[in-house]
Amino acid sequence: MLAALIVAGGLAACSTNSPEVTTTRGTAQLLDLSAPDLAPGLETAPPSERLPDNSHLGADFMELSFFLESGRALPRFTRFEGPVSITLAGNAPPVAQTELGHLVHRLQTEAGLNVSTEPGNTNTISVQFVPQRQMRREVPNVACFVVPNVESWTDYRNSHGDEASDWAKLTQRHSATVFIPADSTPQEIRDCLHEEVSQALGPVNDLYRLPDTVWNDDNFHTVLTKFDMTILRAYYDPALHTGMSPDEVRMALPAILSKIHPSGGQMRTLPADPTPRAYVKAITTALGQGASDKRRRAAAERATKIATSRGWHDSRAAFAWFAVGRLTMKTDPEKAVAAYKKAGRIYRATPGAEIQAAHIDMQLAAYALGTGRAQEAVTLVNRALAPDVSTENASLMATLYMIRAEAYGQLGDATQEHQARLDMQQWARYGFGSDAAVTRRAKEVAALANAGARVN
Repeated sequence: MLAALIVAGGLAACSTNSPEVTTTRGTAQLLDLSAPDLAPGLETAPPSERLPDNSHLGADFMELSFFLESGRALPRFTRFEGPVSITLAGNAPPVAQTELGHLVHRLQTEAGLNVSTEPGNTNTISVQFVPQRQMRREVPNVACFVVPNVESWTDYRNSHGDEASDWAKLTQRHSATVFIPADSTPQEIRDCLHEEVSQALGPVNDLYRLPDTVWNDDNFHTVLTKFDMTILRAYYDPALHTGMSPDEVRMALPAILSKIHPSGGQMRTLPADPTPRAYVKAITTALGQGASDKRRRAAAERATKIATSRGWHDSRAAFAWFAVGRLTMKTDPEKAVAAYKKAGRIYRATPGAEIQAAHIDMQLAAYALGTGRAQEAVTLVNRALAPDVSTENASLMATLYMIRAEAYGQLGDATQEHQARLDMQQWARYGFGSDAAVTRRAKEVAALANAGARVN
């Protein structure tokens, strides 16, 4: 039985002797193909993105902008002042230029940023591709990352302990470099571009409590959301400037948010809702690398206990249960399914968490397929597909259609099985990067179907 089909993503695990890095996941890209029609049986359209009210938006802005992922406070507001050139360096894969162009266009039109892919500006963001083996040796639990004031991989390695590459010591942003593994899939390249370029430009923090953003180490979202674009638009509002203190930014935010999000109401002060470092450590241990399976399961359980003790019913609680599900499927499938269902109930009740709920349904559909319940698998896939169509997550889409095809094969519906395989093909190569990787995933799903058939 497969423990899980979709990996939660690379979680931050910054070493103490290197500059702090901001991490991303890795899995998707903007397809040039049109999205497929909603699969038969779906009755709902993809959800429209929502924004929180200005009180929550303001609180999110402050926590994103004045803290690092490690919990260190940032003493001042920093950003690029003036136009920014975002360019590729070295042997960038051809798809990277296409994806960077899409991203820059979105940043211009949705966030109103003065950015371009043309060189020549004083302010620069460089995107460089490094062999994955080198990256893993230096930063083992990081998918990709961004560092200020370094020009190359060698420069980054030599910058350990250098204040110029420490986000907390910056006084103004002039340059930054994004590092991405050279052998990434097209979707991974896009995901890295979206998160790391946006963090080079704006907030460098990730928050587990936010459901609808790429700035969350749960790594469910793959491209910048409406929430992210709104934060970036506020980040570059003329009322803000580099060097402002947290109090100065907080005083300016109500007017900024009322201008860019007039339906969000008046901004008021909310009680602090920090995520304790114990939770972050537990999740990092559970879904990172290096710990034994026993330690990882214990860490996931610890995260659920922290969530319960805090009275959370948000994405942090759901993600803790998701971690339990992922880590117990091989050893205790019933416990895993119960954990997934708890996570799913929380996500479905959380505005903006549709993609997370889709991931949960994918896991449950895979389990249903492997235990001979093909019709249940189809129902779960159908429920997952509608919200996922709007997320541009090709690897998840392809996996859902693989499960759907195998389930219809079990049910003896050759027409629907064939259609699902056709739908899968337009997503799979983009999400998994090669025919060999697609074949491996298809074999995994087929193995589940064979196990399910034996149950019957």
